[in-house]
Amino acid sequence: MIGWVLRKIIGTQNERVLRRLRPTAAKITGMEADFEKLSDTELQAKTEYFRGRLKNNESLDSILPEVFAVVRETSKRLLKMRHFDTQLIGGMVLHEGKIAEMATGEGKTLVATLPVYLNALSGKGVHVVTVNDYLAKRDREWMGPIYEFLGLTVGVIQHGSSPDERKRSYASDVVYGTNNEFGFDFLRDNMVRHLDQRVQRPLHYAIVDEVDSILIDEARTPLIISGPSEESTDKYYKIDKIIPRLAKEDHYQIEEKTRTVALTEKGVKVVEEALAVENLYDPSNVELVHHVNQALRAHTLFKKDVDYVVKDGEVLIVDEFTGRLMPGRRYSDGLHQALEAKEGVNVEEENQTLATITFQNYFRMYKKLSGMTGTAQTEAQEFHEIYKLDVVVVPTNRPMIRKDHPDRIYRTQREKFNAVVDEITELHKKGQPVLVGTVSIEKSELVSSLLRKRHVLHNVLNAKYHEMEAEIIKQAGQGTAVTIATNMAGRGTDIVLGEGVKDLGGLHVIGTERHEARRIDNQLRGRSGRQGDFGSSRFYLAMEDDLMRIFGSERIAGLMQKMGMEEGQEIEHPLVSRAIETAQKRVEGRNFEIRKQLLEYDNVMNLQREVIYAERRKVLEGENLREHFLGMIEEALDALAGGYTVDSEEVFKELSELVRKVFPISLEGLESSSGDALVDALIERAKAAYQSKEKEIGPEFMRHLERMILLDVVDSKWKDHLRSMDNLREGIGLRAYGQKDPLVEYKREAYEAFQEMIQAIKEDALAFIFRVQPASRPSIDISPVAKVPVSRPAAPLQFLHPTAESALKAQTPLESTMNDGVSVNVASAAPAHRHQGKVGRNDPCPCGSGKKYKKCHGS
Repeated sequence: MIGWVLRKIIGTQNERVLRRLRPTAAKITGMEADFEKLSDTELQAKTEYFRGRLKNNESLDSILPEVFAVVRETSKRLLKMRHFDTQLIGGMVLHEGKIAEMATGEGKTLVATLPVYLNALSGKGVHVVTVNDYLAKRDREWMGPIYEFLGLTVGVIQHGSSPDERKRSYASDVVYGTNNEFGFDFLRDNMVRHLDQRVQRPLHYAIVDEVDSILIDEARTPLIISGPSEESTDKYYKIDKIIPRLAKEDHYQIEEKTRTVALTEKGVKVVEEALAVENLYDPSNVELVHHVNQALRAHTLFKKDVDYVVKDGEVLIVDEFTGRLMPGRRYSDGLHQALEAKEGVNVEEENQTLATITFQNYFRMYKKLSGMTGTAQTEAQEFHEIYKLDVVVVPTNRPMIRKDHPDRIYRTQREKFNAVVDEITELHKKGQPVLVGTVSIEKSELVSSLLRKRHVLHNVLNAKYHEMEAEIIKQAGQGTAVTIATNMAGRGTDIVLGEGVKDLGGLHVIGTERHEARRIDNQLRGRSGRQGDFGSSRFYLAMEDDLMRIFGSERIAGLMQKMGMEEGQEIEHPLVSRAIETAQKRVEGRNFEIRKQLLEYDNVMNLQREVIYAERRKVLEGENLREHFLGMIEEALDALAGGYTVDSEEVFKELSELVRKVFPISLEGLESSSGDALVDALIERAKAAYQSKEKEIGPEFMRHLERMILLDVVDSKWKDHLRSMDNLREGIGLRAYGQKDPLVEYKREAYEAFQEMIQAIKEDALAFIFRVQPASRPSIDISPVAKVPVSRPAAPLQFLHPTAESALKAQTPLESTMNDGVSVNVASAAPAHRHQGKVGRNDPCPCGSGKKYKKCHGS
């Protein structure tokens, strides 16, 4: 009660923010007449004038009113578009590092020009992030003239952009691109062999368009760059043949809410017999269990034409939020291979993670972050908790007059779709345009087939070409137009009403199912009623819909039963609508917890990633690594020999072998040493050996070797560590059965594994540098890494130490994979390592042991 009274007196937080910003908007409008009098040359000169003021330590906030006035005037002259006062407020919200919720049709693309120009004046670069390549290119071409007129440079990153094109674009004041391209470029920059191969500058300021889609919907999908592993694909076909023999409930059970499936005891026995293993859950069969589970998921949880389609012998993923096909992207962890085996197409090799980051951790690296969307308020808590972003709802320029009708609910999907087609046919006859939103390609095709039977002309968005999609969506407001699309299709493109359509009631939007997130439903409704236009919307539901069946309360079903609903009968009741919204809130809460948990796990990896990437940066930036290697000698020997007391011939022999694996030194004369005295003596000898090696091959060449070897070893060990972390993450949930917190256990084991990796990096790097020999004395000029040519040195290097074949292996074209969802081919994501040739797994080991390489140093 007290809170309600206070809100009435002082207003909500959103109202207080708007109250604070409105005077500034009025001040900008007050300058308009003065700026209209300026010539083009005078207007263009303002950029250098503003930069001068910033150099004199004025803040961006202090010059904001004049800057916004300049952008508004430039837009009027070049684009014939004037920023409304509400758009000025939206621009200020973005500049303050917040999320501006602005309704569809309110001109978010134009709004962004205000904070983009203001923040680009610092010269540190501004990234404008969009959901697809088409929108990035369109917005660059549409808004770019404003920046270029005012003397700024503008770039755009496209999926097919070359490294040189990317580098030029990132050097621009303003860069347009997709979240995937920005994220993958960050990962690739941390895999390069030379400083001049990096493309991005430090991450300064980003404005994320459709921010809820990128920071919420895609947050469960980590970006992964991966390379093929050497595993055989036969196992996928073998395991796939077993799954059809298993019966639901009898052999496996499905939990639809969490999208998980598990074998029963009976099912385990069937699988054990089929695979001829005594105990499926023996530790030696961990990988086998994983692939059986993935095959089960492929058959029971992933549906053809809903989650994926098969086209030209390939399994193509369907984006669950947009309904678009995602060619080139692949599910990870063997799931995509399981789907390929299920569909009887060629099974491609599984991939191994080489670099990974979540969108949460990528976007949190920007010094300042903001976003805009038509629907953010329902996720305000998540935006604040994860990204420290507040949501401000910016009022519309004109009042919203769209009529949102109550939901209509039916018993079965058949009855529901018949009713949908009835309404479409009726509205089509009177000439009113209709936009039909579906949750999947399968449902789009169903509605299309029903309309064909009624001879109703219509368009179906095929989810392949964004440009064609945008064009179809543009025409959706014309008289008699019927457009069928997945709920998110055509996002970012306005639907303008045709002549005479307003008199018919404007665009009518039909939703054929409620989405798990209320935002997606609101976005579909928002396609109608833009800029004060007439419009209407209605959702059709059935008790067989996934949301109703899995999450809807029994109360809804009970209510409908009491009403004694007959075939084709519908209900419209506020109680039912509230119950459905409650179900959606429950799902949103569950999905938030999943994303939060993903972030908690990734935060562990993020700290480790920062250490490794900082180490690589040191190497790439040409830092003299001599002292670094001498320090590694001390740390490595302290770890190797610190706990030894040489009190017997056996211990002396054991320690000698351990030290000789890394260092070319003898323990002679140290037969009775221990503790610090032993370690100090060994360090002294190892440093002397290092100086001797430096003298032998020359200081300049030694500096080059230090850089090259450290990069090789760090990359190799990090790749192996990522694979270990993948395996650890996969099975860590089972610790809960032992009354242990999986996250705590993961943090502990990840820390231990990281410490082991750091020690292994030191030992392998030192072992390499002590044993590498030039085949002939090099006569090349060894400049810092940033200037070293990609070609190999004139004098080939001979690596005499056999323990790190993986660091010498030439890398094949890489694949960027998005976990549980996606991957994209990125040829030459990391330049190939220089090497003398790969040792085959079944070749004799180069160490001379007589064993096969895979059983010896290749294990």
